[in-house]
Amino acid sequence: MGGDYIMNKIPVILDTDIGTDIDDTWALIMLINSPELDVKLITTVSGDTIYRAKIIAKILKIAGKKIPIGIGIGDPKNSLNFQEPFVRDFDINSYEGEIYEDGIQAMVDLIKNSEEPITIVSIGPATNIAKAIEIYPDLPKKCNFVGMHGSIYKGYGGKDGRDPEANVKSDVLSLRRVFSSNFISKLITPLDTCGLVFLDGERYKKIYNSEKPILKALIENYKIWAKLVTWTKVDSENHSSTLFDTVAVYLAYSHEFLEIEPIKIKVTDDGYTVPDEKGDEILVAIRWKDLNAFLDHLVERLMGEE
Repeated sequence: MGGDYIMNKIPVILDTDIGTDIDDTWALIMLINSPELDVKLITTVSGDTIYRAKIIAKILKIAGKKIPIGIGIGDPKNSLNFQEPFVRDFDINSYEGEIYEDGIQAMVDLIKNSEEPITIVSIGPATNIAKAIEIYPDLPKKCNFVGMHGSIYKGYGGKDGRDPEANVKSDVLSLRRVFSSNFISKLITPLDTCGLVFLDGERYKKIYNSEKPILKALIENYKIWAKLVTWTKVDSENHSSTLFDTVAVYLAYSHEFLEIEPIKIKVTDDGYTVPDEKGDEILVAIRWKDLNAFLDHLVERLMGEE
């Protein structure tokens, strides 16, 4: 990447439900290693949002980062804390970055005071973002939205036919609010593209065998998660799980490896994202131009190589 590109970094907010599926952890490390991005704030959403903030704080501390963290809307009693052993003995107060108890207000204040557009990268339910719009109705006019949401023609595992994707199904009303808002741009990676991303072979071994502290922490998280997760069986010695959220991070700074199409989308009550002429027009990363090139790029980013 050239020096000019680095200088014109894109300001971003990451909104994440890290700590349930492991892909958010991979996406967080990709995000902080992407020189195109200036991460202004990371907010937690859904379930136990303090637990989620602890994971972020520990990872950022290992990485030597002091990015502000905002605690968002959730319900601690209804949370799948599959990485809890990683943070069981971690004191969140040891994190040297700012931690906001009201992450929604922190998001609103940051966007309201920014002189340039901010890109919101949403890799969880849209609850926080919808609430932020309710507080500050002009928020969408100052932001680009990039989300890991939906299933248009393909479902989980690349199968034909759409599925009710988890981030959508968790909070249908909030995603409808986001999709209907007048963001500068609205772009999603549905399961059609992000559901095909995983690392194996030499690509995976490069991450697995790395001595870099941040990647050792990633693999530690992955092994913990693989033992506790209930909905899938994975072989953490030989390949990653599906890395859905890394595609949303990538789309915050590049579209090179994907085909993007505008599609009018209706969000159904049961969490399906259905093409519908009466729906909201969303840019959709609908298919890969070069998935292998993206996988190579992903490994480079995770390794901290530009």
